[in-house]
Amino acid sequence: MPASASGAVKPRYKVNQRIVYPIQGVGSIQAIIEKEFQGRKVLYYNIYLQVNDMTVMVPVEKADELGLRAISEQSKVKEALNIISKSSNPGTNDWKLRYQTNMNLLKEGTVSKIATVVRDLYHRSKTKELPIMERKLYDNALRLLIDEVTYSLNLPSHEAEQMILSKLELKS
Repeated sequence: MPASASGAVKPRYKVNQRIVYPIQGVGSIQAIIEKEFQGRKVLYYNIYLQVNDMTVMVPVEKADELGLRAISEQSKVKEALNIISKSSNPGTNDWKLRYQTNMNLLKEGTVSKIATVVRDLYHRSKTKELPIMERKLYDNALRLLIDEVTYSLNLPSHEAEQMILSKLELKS
């Protein structure tokens, strides 16, 4: 991120811009606030996450490290929708290892990684019931994907969800 003349990091995102906060979901930047922290002035994004009805403050200088990013372009979202309609990777039988692998993919935060997690866990759930932690991970990943498709393709949420589920069911 570029630094200003005062040495502070300049915000990449603007007020009212929708962004993706990996694992947390799609949010809207409500304000960019300067606060004093440990004796120095720090800029923060004040982000409202509607899905959780919560507001989080993320230091502007940590935004890249935390994976904050703009909503994906339509072309990237369409690629992700193609990923979910392809064959899945069953992964290991060790659910803890599978969980960690999928959690790492979600932390990367790209729409294609989210789609991969949704696809693989969806198809696994069709052959064997997912452990509770994996089911929660699937539900979270699906919600993240629905939100991103909704905002990128400018669709109502229920239409985005139906589009995703119909593509997943093509391979069932």
